[in-house]
Amino acid sequence: MEKLYTLPKLPYGFKDLEPHISEGQLSIHYEKHHQAYVNGANGLLESMDKAREGGVELDVKSTLKALSFNVGGHILHSLFWPNVSPKGGGKPGGAIADFLDKEFGSFERFRDEFSKTAVSVEGSGWAALAFCKKTQRPLIMQVEKHNVNVYPMFHILLVLDVWEHAYYLDYKNNRAAFVDAFWNLVNWAEVGKRLDEVQ
Repeated sequence: MEKLYTLPKLPYGFKDLEPHISEGQLSIHYEKHHQAYVNGANGLLESMDKAREGGVELDVKSTLKALSFNVGGHILHSLFWPNVSPKGGGKPGGAIADFLDKEFGSFERFRDEFSKTAVSVEGSGWAALAFCKKTQRPLIMQVEKHNVNVYPMFHILLVLDVWEHAYYLDYKNNRAAFVDAFWNLVNWAEVGKRLDEVQ
C-alpha cells in the first residue's frame, strides 16, 4: 500500500528553538511522537485494506476511533511545526493584527484567552485559533486529545500542543510556563499567510 502520510520536514534545526524548546525536547516530540501518529495512521489504513480485500469483518468502532486519533495528531503537529519559528514572537502586524484586534479588542486580550485555553485543557490536547468562513470570525478551540471538541471544517490558523510530550523535558509539569514560552516563538508570518489563504 502506498503510504499516504509522511513526517513533514522541520523548517528549522533541532537546536534552533532554544532556549524555549530544547534540542532534546524537540527531537523526541518530532521524531518519536509525531512519527508515531504517522505510523499509526498508515498502519490502520493498511489493516483496513487487508480486511476488506480478505473479506474480514472490520471492527469499525475501534478502528475509526484510532484512525481519527492518529490522523488528527498528524495534522495538528504538521500545523504546529511551521507556526513556531526561531525568528518568531512579539506582536503580529498587518491583517492578522487587525483581525485579532477586531474580535478580541486587543492582542493582549487574545493572548490571555488563548493562554487560558491552553493551560486549562483537560488532560492532553491543544489550543487552536480557528477561522469560521460563515461568520468571518476567529474562534478559539480547546481540543482534547487530537480530535475532541473541534469545530468541523474550521480552518486552523494557530495551534499549540499542550500534551506533556511537548514540554515535559523542559518544563516538567509546569504547562503554564511552556505556554508563556510559546509566545516567544509564534511565527506570525505563517499565521497571517493562513488567514490570507482562507479569507
